[in-house]
Amino acid sequence: MSAFETNRWTGVEALALLAGSLAILVSPRQPALLLAGVLGIAYAAYAYGGDVPEPSVTVSRELDDTTPEPDDTVRVTVTVRNTGDAVLPDLRLVDGVPPALEVTDGTARLGTALRPGKRARFSYAVRAVRGEHEWEPMWVIARNASGSNERVTETNTETVLRCEPTLSATENLLLRGLTTQYTGRVTTDVAGAGLEFTSTRDYRRGDPLKRVDWNRLARTGELATTEFREERAATVVLLVDAREESYLAPEEDAPNAVERAAEAAGETFVALLDGGDRVGLAAFAAEELWLSPGTGEDHRARGRRLLATHPALAPTPTEDEVFFPSIRLRRLQRRLPADAQIILFSPLVDDYVVTAARRLDAYGHLVTVVSPDPTADETPGRRLARVERRNRMSRLRRTGIRVIDWRDESLASELARSRERWSS
Repeated sequence: MSAFETNRWTGVEALALLAGSLAILVSPRQPALLLAGVLGIAYAAYAYGGDVPEPSVTVSRELDDTTPEPDDTVRVTVTVRNTGDAVLPDLRLVDGVPPALEVTDGTARLGTALRPGKRARFSYAVRAVRGEHEWEPMWVIARNASGSNERVTETNTETVLRCEPTLSATENLLLRGLTTQYTGRVTTDVAGAGLEFTSTRDYRRGDPLKRVDWNRLARTGELATTEFREERAATVVLLVDAREESYLAPEEDAPNAVERAAEAAGETFVALLDGGDRVGLAAFAAEELWLSPGTGEDHRARGRRLLATHPALAPTPTEDEVFFPSIRLRRLQRRLPADAQIILFSPLVDDYVVTAARRLDAYGHLVTVVSPDPTADETPGRRLARVERRNRMSRLRRTGIRVIDWRDESLASELARSRERWSS
């Protein structure tokens, strides 16, 4: 950490020399001009006379709530202590607020002077959003008294805010027909136990009494057994398209498509588990996320934690991560159970994700797409993007893939509308 000039006093030396030269050579009888030259030289000596001290500070950061709910306000208090032997006449601090958190009150900066052993404190408030947010290092900028030289360094103390939304179930998503041997809610063409009546057959020894057709027995004296469409559990993997390209929003303050996709995946995760299905999680992103399909309360808790805090689903895109979509897609295919169907949450912002959905569907993993709409229509470019996205949805539908165009309404309303359309 070396000192460097700030160029704050650039030009002072030249002005001082110019004023002094004029006073001596051109107007020796002008005391005011001579005084200006002397003052200029004095300012120049002041500006470059002192060295900037080496800052030695410790930082402590406290949150009034480390596990808030979404949209809660969290007060952050930062205390800085000068642990060195030198006075820091001009100390400036810039706290490393996580990029996904918005400062709603106060400022995450401080300018002060600190004598050895003294402390300074400042605070600000942030709005909590889903995810695990770790504070970045604080920038420490120390200058000499005149501000002509400065040193810049970083210091940090581990601070983490973890925001895990409470997941609630949404409207049941109408799954496609792939089923497993486990009892669930997907209706099959196989006769057996279930809710929807399908036929009667001759009674067989061992059939449960509750399935005996007592009306027929009363009319004809023959024993018969009623058959229903058997309901089985589905194996479903919720795949979130969290590539950097998907972090789009129709407005500056609106949640981006990845945020909406993660929210929808959480609601669907709970709804499917409540329905008896086996559910897993995956992300199409630089960071790898995989949760094998399963059931039970432990599985529910693990899924909730992953949806809330996994870096692959961060509210802001991950920088400097190498990502090869084709490799990630092949790895996903190897992991998918043979009978798994996929619900893909994607804004469909490019053709690659369309190709990926068609490829997965062609390999026998029935795909349903829930697509949060990130487009707008204020400019010709945005209108063109909207048209291109609609074309991608049409291409998917032509291949038999179900697509839910999720716009401004709640996901439950959109699912209910889709269910009516698919059932008609």
